[in-house]
Amino acid sequence: MTTLSADLWPDVQPETARRLMLAGVESFAERGYHATTTRDIAGAAGMSPAALYVHFPSKAALLFAISRNGHEQTLALVEDVLGRVTGPMERMRLLVEDFVAWHARRHTVARVVQYELNALPEKEYQIVAQLRRKIEQRVREVIADGVESGAFTVGDVGIAARAVLSLGVDVARWYSERTRQTPAELGKEYGELVLRMLGAS
Repeated sequence: MTTLSADLWPDVQPETARRLMLAGVESFAERGYHATTTRDIAGAAGMSPAALYVHFPSKAALLFAISRNGHEQTLALVEDVLGRVTGPMERMRLLVEDFVAWHARRHTVARVVQYELNALPEKEYQIVAQLRRKIEQRVREVIADGVESGAFTVGDVGIAARAVLSLGVDVARWYSERTRQTPAELGKEYGELVLRMLGAS
């Protein structure tokens, strides 16, 4: 668990907080947020229930930490792609490849991050929603650049951006270790599919 949690959340300290986040992910994914108790999470982390409150004041605070971190990672992924390549077609291809691969490779975390969003308290929800808007805005900008240059043909840039992101997000719902394609292979296939969807010339 220690190695996996460090890989998922390298910036989170101390290590016991990472262990609790991983236990939270596994518990939320298995039972759902509302059916999971703090005792379930602490037990999965090999700690007492009181230990959870040392790092997170509530179950909601733990979900918020998991969700915010996951969205920060995906925003950083998108911005990294935009900083590395130019041209709307190459940007979109690589963005989708990396976005899909992330949701496949970290499918359990991504499933909790994406599908337990509405369980967050309003204040925390708005913080995560702002990160989601930034991610969508970056994708919209790539599509808009493609439309302007003639590389893409879409009727509505906003709808197209949501469709692109929805394809990647949904991978977390069905992907598992039994899936034939590796995350990287799936990302490449989705990259080509999205370019065709956007009418790439």
